[in-house]
Amino acid sequence: MITRSRRETVVFQHPVRIKGIDRVLVAGSYEVVTDEEMIEGLSFPSFRRIATMIMVPGTPPHHHSMEMIAIGSVDLADAQHRDAAVPNV
Repeated sequence: MITRSRRETVVFQHPVRIKGIDRVLVAGSYEVVTDEEMIEGLSFPSFRRIATMIMVPGTPPHHHSMEMIAIGSVDLADAQHRDAAVPNV
């Protein structure tokens, strides 16, 4: 099975809560890693998402470390939509 990982930076303009994470994340940039596997048997290359993870600062007293937390891609999209809907004051 062929797998690949994609990395992207997601920016939140406001503090945000993402389902599956037990704390509010501060506004800022977060690295998101998406793992995908190739769907075999097709005449063209196609991949399906198998995992989405976000890198967040550790909780005190480990705030200098990073945690990789598995999240749902839909939950991430929902958080991005909520963040975009909040007016900038």
